[in-house]
Amino acid sequence: MPAVFTVVALVLAELGIFAEERYGVPDSLNFIYSGGETGARTLLGAVAGSAIGVAGTVFSITIAALSYAAGNMGPRLLDNFTRDRGNQVVLGTFIATFAFTLYSLRAVQGGEENPFVPHYNVTGAMLLALACIAALVYYLAHVTASINMTRVITLLRDDLQDSLEKATHQREDSQGKRQPPPENYWQNGEVLRAPRGGYLQLVDVEELIKLADREDVALRLHVKPGDYVFTNSVIVTAIPHLPDGVMDTLTLGRTRLQGQDLEYSVRQLTEVASRALSPGVNDPVTAIDVIDRFGDALCRLHDRSWPDGVHFSGDHLRLVRPVTTFGGLLDSMFHMIRQYGKGSPAVTIRMLEVLRSIAACMDDPARHAELRRHAEMIYADALENTPNDNDRADLKDRYEGVLNIVQRPASQ
Repeated sequence: MPAVFTVVALVLAELGIFAEERYGVPDSLNFIYSGGETGARTLLGAVAGSAIGVAGTVFSITIAALSYAAGNMGPRLLDNFTRDRGNQVVLGTFIATFAFTLYSLRAVQGGEENPFVPHYNVTGAMLLALACIAALVYYLAHVTASINMTRVITLLRDDLQDSLEKATHQREDSQGKRQPPPENYWQNGEVLRAPRGGYLQLVDVEELIKLADREDVALRLHVKPGDYVFTNSVIVTAIPHLPDGVMDTLTLGRTRLQGQDLEYSVRQLTEVASRALSPGVNDPVTAIDVIDRFGDALCRLHDRSWPDGVHFSGDHLRLVRPVTTFGGLLDSMFHMIRQYGKGSPAVTIRMLEVLRSIAACMDDPARHAELRRHAEMIYADALENTPNDNDRADLKDRYEGVLNIVQRPASQ
């Protein structure tokens, strides 16, 4: 957006100069700047210097403040700052003002022969200077609000919910679902090894299925988006032969990306909670906020199911790929928080309360079993690190609350 603003500013500056050279300035436009060459140079130079000076100072200080805050909130804060449209508009306004005034300044000509003052452009520079003041006031208030921890957590929660919506689908009858072949089915298959290392960022599933269907083969993908692929490690097994072009459907990169990598959004929230529970920060309230967001996201899955990663074309197996399961999602959400927060009764009690609420939202026995597994780990770790009898009693009460739901028959 700053680049677009700059290009538009340069085009407007050229149009202003062209219009004045051809048509001049009508007497009816008495609000247009009417000063001379010296005043125009001074005004344009002051606006240009102020715009770029204020922008450089304000944004450099902001980056320093954000870098410090990102130590507690995680890298999502900096990513949000660069993607935020409001910040882009403000930066674009300052840079466009500098480009507009600098381009206009070169057109100012003095002397007795062919003097020229771009009155339209000088007036435009004055208006842009006022726009910069308004943008600066907005920016200071906007950045202050964007560093708020609750806002960052809410943004991460929204990213997680979007990823969950894309990764799951409305629950359907499980009857008729086809099972993947046994492990020994792939023993004599031809393998594809990774030509380089990196994170698996994207998988073109549809293209993989079309390729397997065209070559009449079955493919097994050993990694899922978000996994780190090591050089020369096996990433695909094919039966009966390995077709060409499989690597073209896989995207490897240096970093993990949001989208197909469901656990990436979870990890960012988990990092916020883990930093909050570190001894140097000691902010259990933030960790509890993250736990609440996890509970909200999981309760939205009450009528949704996970893909099984098995793809057929007619009666022919075409692709088997690993997918994130409900249990794996719980592990990503709660393992690190449990490990870092086991000595904080407020955090462990809230985790058990959230697990109880999640269990009450769902009726799937398999999911209840995963919730019970995590409740048992949380309760066991918390008992060892909670010496106060009243806190231990509260923990037991919340733990039994989870068990009362996960052990209840589905008909109840």
